[in-house]
Formats: sequence, structure tokens, C-alpha cells
Amino acid sequence: MSQAPKKKATKGSKQIVEENLATVKFYRNMSLIATGLQFLGFAVYTEVSTLAMIMTIICVIAHAAGYYFMALTSKPKLSEKGEIIETGTDLNMEGGITEHVKDIVILTSGTQLVSMLSEFFWLLMLLLPIRAGWLLWQTVGKQFFQGDPNEEAPVNEKKQKKLMRKMNRARQ
Repeated sequence: MSQAPKKKATKGSKQIVEENLATVKFYRNMSLIATGLQFLGFAVYTEVSTLAMIMTIICVIAHAAGYYFMALTSKPKLSEKGEIIETGTDLNMEGGITEHVKDIVILTSGTQLVSMLSEFFWLLMLLLPIRAGWLLWQTVGKQFFQGDPNEEAPVNEKKQKKLMRKMNRARQ
């Protein structure tokens, strides 16, 4: 007996909302723990450099912006009865912008932790503008400099013949 091909299971609204809440909570906790440990490190070390303070402020801003963005975009719309009308953005969807926001939170948290070993690790934060530039190039730059992709698309012979038959019928 052959089985029918398995379909990819789709998530229900309730599951998306629950997973979004868990995701926001996880990344919020990651941010708070990294920042808390860094402030604990500041309390242990008597001399804290200006660079460390400035970079910590930048990291805290990045954490707050990431948390706010994820919380805002994943907020569900509820009816008066408490039923889910709209789930908001699925934070665990592959290829979405929230994937990049989660990467920012991970990078800033990791950078904060390893920067306690050496201030040279603050250079890891340069990966953010490099990644942003790369994404900008992939989405906008390539198409702008390489021209319209529709013009250079290979012509499908079957579609071309079908189009020619339609044009011939229209003329008759």
C-alpha cells in the first residue's frame, strides 16, 4: 500500500501566539542576562573604560529596539471575547525580518559577554553594519546595478509557442 504524500503541518493561531510569546521572552531574558553579567563585571572591576560604557549603551539600545520590535510585530489582535483575530508576525518563520533582529540580539549579547575578557571583542559589533550592507546589496544593489532581471530571463519555448498560437488566432 502506498501512502499519500505527507503535507507540511501548518500552525494554528493559538500555537503561533504561544510560540511568539516564548520567543520574545527568550530573547528578552538573553538580553537581560548578558547586560546584567556585564554590569556585574563593571562592579567587580574598579576601572571601566569609556569605550566599554559607550559600547554597553549601544548594546542596551540594540537590545531594547530588538525586544520592542519583536513584541510589537508579534502582538496578536484579539476580539472583545478574547478570541484571536490576527496572530501578528510569526517570529519563528524562516526568512523573515525577525530572523535578522534575533541575530542582532544574539550578536550583541555574545559581544557583551566576551568583551569582559578583552576590549578587542567590541570589534565584533562591526559585523552588524557589514551584515546590513550585505543584505542591502542582496535585496536592492544587485537589481539596481545588474538591470531588470525580467529582460534577461531565458525564454521558455513552450510558452513562446503558445503565445504565438494565441496571437495567430487573434489575428484570424
